[in-house]
Amino acid sequence: MTSEGTNAGPDTGTARAAVVRRLREGMARSVLSFPLTSFRDDGSLDPDGYRAYVAQRLAAAPGALFPACGTGEFFSLDEDEYRQVVTIAVEESGGRVPVVAGTGYGWAQALRFARVAEEAGADALLVMPHYLTAAPQEGLVAQVERIAAGTRLPLVAYQRGQVSYTAESVRHLARVPGVIGLKDGHGDLDRLQRMVLAVPEDFLFFNGAATAEVQARAYAAVGVPAYSSAVHAFAPEIANAFLAALHAGDLGTVDKLLRDFYVPLVELRDRVPGYAVSLVKAAARLRGCPVGPVRAPLTDPSAADLAALKTLLATGLDLVGAAL
Repeated sequence: MTSEGTNAGPDTGTARAAVVRRLREGMARSVLSFPLTSFRDDGSLDPDGYRAYVAQRLAAAPGALFPACGTGEFFSLDEDEYRQVVTIAVEESGGRVPVVAGTGYGWAQALRFARVAEEAGADALLVMPHYLTAAPQEGLVAQVERIAAGTRLPLVAYQRGQVSYTAESVRHLARVPGVIGLKDGHGDLDRLQRMVLAVPEDFLFFNGAATAEVQARAYAAVGVPAYSSAVHAFAPEIANAFLAALHAGDLGTVDKLLRDFYVPLVELRDRVPGYAVSLVKAAARLRGCPVGPVRAPLTDPSAADLAALKTLLATGLDLVGAAL
């Protein structure tokens, strides 16, 4: 499918501008929520549990909802499961916040998922890193261009892992119709600053580092104050209290939450590969959320790590006046 057939026309441009405006408003107001995907104990998708869980996330007032992304185990979903996950997120949102669905792998597969998301009513796409292979800058840019040309949905490129853009590549992407922003998962703030300075002001950036709150002040200093919050997936009380303190300039509260909750959480997360998702899901289960286990190749936390997580979660909730 060519760009002439899908990604053109004034109506598309108007709709895209509306999505950018809503995302910018949401990013200024709250954290970005990346919901977990609910599975049953046998590993099958749990649509009812997922619907209830998404409703809980929305009740905690995120700036936008990003279903079927990394935290939502996009890499383990087949096309039908993906369709259900995005559809439920759109239905539960009911237009209250933008819904940005994940897509990825090679460009042909990414387009298939993109079209499913479009049919399901998503507002935009997050293009996650391609599968396995390293690639030059021209190839990284071409991957995003091909996806943008094949869908009417605006998209945000995501750099992490083997995908790392230069400022010039981001400047190029910002001129591609349909590409509206960049999520950064690397934390190279010198490079990110160059990107911010290279593009128009309406191009969106947000901090997508694991446990983004730990680097929130540093990102804000280079012009990227918005961030995704894994903690919102299981303890929105903590995530929202941290953001409120940050916005209010209450550095005492910010530092206390970092010292007593977020930094210890990062230390626990870094013990085992995959804990960036597995710990989040385990914490959500500790809160009674109907999310179930992770799918292989991820593994659920050990008994010792789960006990440490429970203690840490209770500490974090106590700091903001909430209960486990």
